[in-house]
Amino acid sequence: MLKKPTDKTNMPSRHVTEGPSRAPHRSYFYAMGLGDEEIHQPFVGVATCWNEAAPCNISLNRQAQAVKLGVKQGNGTPREFTTITVTDGIAMGHEGMRSSLASREAIADTVELTMRGHCYDAIVGLAGCDKSLPGMMMAMIRLNTPSVFIYGGSILPGRLNGKDVTVQDVFEAVGEHQAGNMSDEALRTLERVACPSAGACGGQFTANTMACVSEAIGLALPNSAGAPAPYESRDHYSIASGQAVMNLLEKNIRARDIVTLESLQNAARVVACTGGSTNAGLHLPAMAHEAGIDFDLDDVCEIFRDTPYFVDLKPGGQYVAKDLYEAGGVPVIMKELRKAGLINEDCMTATGYSIGEEIDRVELEADGKVIYSIGEPLSKTGGVVGLKGNLAPEGAIVKVAGMSSQHQMFTGPARVFECEEDAFDAVQKREYEEGEVLVIRNEGPAGGPGMREMLATTAALSGQGMGKKVALITDGRFSGATRGFCVGHVGPEAAHGGPIALLKNGDVITLNAISGEISVDLTDDELAERKANWKGPRDTIYASGALWKYSQLVGSAKFGACTHPGAKKEQHIYMDL
Repeated sequence: MLKKPTDKTNMPSRHVTEGPSRAPHRSYFYAMGLGDEEIHQPFVGVATCWNEAAPCNISLNRQAQAVKLGVKQGNGTPREFTTITVTDGIAMGHEGMRSSLASREAIADTVELTMRGHCYDAIVGLAGCDKSLPGMMMAMIRLNTPSVFIYGGSILPGRLNGKDVTVQDVFEAVGEHQAGNMSDEALRTLERVACPSAGACGGQFTANTMACVSEAIGLALPNSAGAPAPYESRDHYSIASGQAVMNLLEKNIRARDIVTLESLQNAARVVACTGGSTNAGLHLPAMAHEAGIDFDLDDVCEIFRDTPYFVDLKPGGQYVAKDLYEAGGVPVIMKELRKAGLINEDCMTATGYSIGEEIDRVELEADGKVIYSIGEPLSKTGGVVGLKGNLAPEGAIVKVAGMSSQHQMFTGPARVFECEEDAFDAVQKREYEEGEVLVIRNEGPAGGPGMREMLATTAALSGQGMGKKVALITDGRFSGATRGFCVGHVGPEAAHGGPIALLKNGDVITLNAISGEISVDLTDDELAERKANWKGPRDTIYASGALWKYSQLVGSAKFGACTHPGAKKEQHIYMDL
């Protein structure tokens, strides 16, 4: 006997399943093995970024099947689809990195178009690598559907000579090898053991940072971000996520009921206290943009500045995501933040309960090893800080987790490079001096195009033992695995005529992460004179295709490097059409 059909009067899927005029549409569903009961239930998009590009994505297909079980248990009809992802570890250090940030927009756009085109009523989104996490969450917020996000999980750490190793160690080993401090065989041994399983990079790099954000902001179930990808427990979180989205659909709790200014502030707190990736300074404003909320890089950095750093994770610290999971994960972190009054507790979550109610359920306490007490933090300010000054009027960002206060101040002459390749070549040839500030420009969102990450260059510096002896600034980005005094997101970017475009070799640059300063020893008149003589943005080889289109549309990094006007200009809500 069929159960009573769902009332789809106010659901998007009514446009493809209900009434005589939709008989042709229903015929397609019968062709895929659906029966009357499934056709007249809510349709739930199960979106993944599964591909064979890298280990971060390889297990998402398996996890999606578990999500579908949960949706079915909640009397929904799951419809699985995939979108792209560009994996930064593979794209790093060459032209492929230009595709990375642009892929965030492509993911959000393609998920949006798939949901709209097929009139799905809710979404569970699975993502594994850096840009796919914010891209998936941006689509949820843009559509404002009942939404649950689930992370694919981290990679297990490699093991070599009694120590955990990650891909960060391999990048830095390239610098050691180039400097003559590591043999060919030692490098080959390391590269074979550093990444022993499926899953995203294990340190608090961008993927794990944004996974923590997904929990802190409330779009993911508590503790779902922590379990490594190979763990069978990930399937249980996936089933629970499928069930949870059906609960949200029943209660009409939508993504923008969860993603608010207060929940964005909670997410920024968790980034700061874990020494997370500077890329969060790009992705949180982009997520806010999708909700029509004013929350830019300045707002993010203000929270970073007054949040203690108390979770000891790589690259600044010692531990990886698996260790954080075993110590209790994001729920224990948020419990510590609450002790200092740093959590907005009334924010709704994907469970249907508030953050405060979820924290009430957390029994574990900080272990003092991976998660320190907030009363005795590693440092009193966040692991990521913002900088501002005449060199970056729109701001810049730097990760200081693991850096002593004496290494958070740097003054030196500029050595200017017009692109990352030039800088990397100079580093490999040791054509730079101790005490210099290396400047890499024309790598911003529009000027790159694509705002590449500079891990190959920064890792080579670290591998040469020069990570603390030079500084580096760029209008591009840094990997979450970057360490050392490396300042990114300098804005306005060179292509937009920002001060970074006007620098010359020898200009004295001052960086101070304690006071928040980034300045060049030039007067306003000198900068104005150079601007008047500026020849305009450098030509790129990308004069058509996706990267050209991206460069034409993309806005400032300060506001998340977005490519559309955002929810403030929106004149409809998808769910209400």
